[in-house]
Amino acid sequence: MTSEYKKILIIKPSALGDIVHTLPFLAAVHDRFPGAEIHWVVARGLHHFLEGHPMITKLWIMDKDIWKKISRLHRSVPEIIHFGRSLAAEKFDISIDLSGLLRSGLISWAAGANEKLGFSDSDEGSPFFYTHKIKGGTNIHAIDRYLKLARLMGCDVSRVEHPMPPILGEIPEFSSLPEQFCIIAPSAGKEANKWPAERFGQLAAGLPIRSVVISNRADAPVVDEVVAAGEGKAISMAGKTGLKELAALISRAEFFISNDTGPMHIAAALGIPVFAVFGPANPVRTGPYGTGHTIIKKEMSCSPCYRQNPCSHWSCMQDLSVTEVRDTILANIDIPVDCQSE
Repeated sequence: MTSEYKKILIIKPSALGDIVHTLPFLAAVHDRFPGAEIHWVVARGLHHFLEGHPMITKLWIMDKDIWKKISRLHRSVPEIIHFGRSLAAEKFDISIDLSGLLRSGLISWAAGANEKLGFSDSDEGSPFFYTHKIKGGTNIHAIDRYLKLARLMGCDVSRVEHPMPPILGEIPEFSSLPEQFCIIAPSAGKEANKWPAERFGQLAAGLPIRSVVISNRADAPVVDEVVAAGEGKAISMAGKTGLKELAALISRAEFFISNDTGPMHIAAALGIPVFAVFGPANPVRTGPYGTGHTIIKKEMSCSPCYRQNPCSHWSCMQDLSVTEVRDTILANIDIPVDCQSE
């Protein structure tokens, strides 16, 4: 591959956790090519998280959720063509597809970089569009998988760094929160990955400090269940934070409790101890990265599970008791059990 690049395109539109996983790749590339322009293709909405990042020259915001609607195809097609032509006009030296889907492969092709890098074992035929490719592997964390491509570009990947976007300072909405709190994130992208909301609430009731419960506005009913079962020790912040505010809130937490979900990876990147409840998902691939984090799961012969349609009983989640989760957390925190936040 070329030893020097002056203009680099990263293709990683979504999801939030995957974008956080890409930050070590961004750091490695920026360190190896400090004078290069680094552009990033990101989905609208998630672009707010990356806004103002000092290592990123330009964000290319794609309306993927709108473009895939059949009802507005007559408008989407010209927009997509314009998007691709605008990318091509940049004359990138290299594009790196970290998503490995047909959509991202087409973006790589449309951008027309001299070198198009990706994984040979990606899905949906995307490797067809690459000029250079390596096997990513499956039983490996996403961060380490992405860093394989950075190594191919000549980057030093011996040290994994998470260069977070700027964290907001004082936020008025946080003034009413207790000085000491943990965060609970009870949502997840897949139903099978959700530990019951009521149990998160019962967990909050048994913790030595109060819990701030987070979610987007759509998942507010889940948070309401947690708060209802929390015996006054759970505070709802559902739908009250954008991505920038969310990162700021997480940075203040004593520890973080969640299912396999995007905000969990923000907490891990910020060095906040994570207690991650896992069921069918594989924590080797998508668990919190780094040291100081704890995976809580039932050891079952059928887990992890990669079925497209989850089983009917979800025993890996349903059989995990509040007592098991609470005892694991209490054994790994330094906060006295009799301490109560005001």
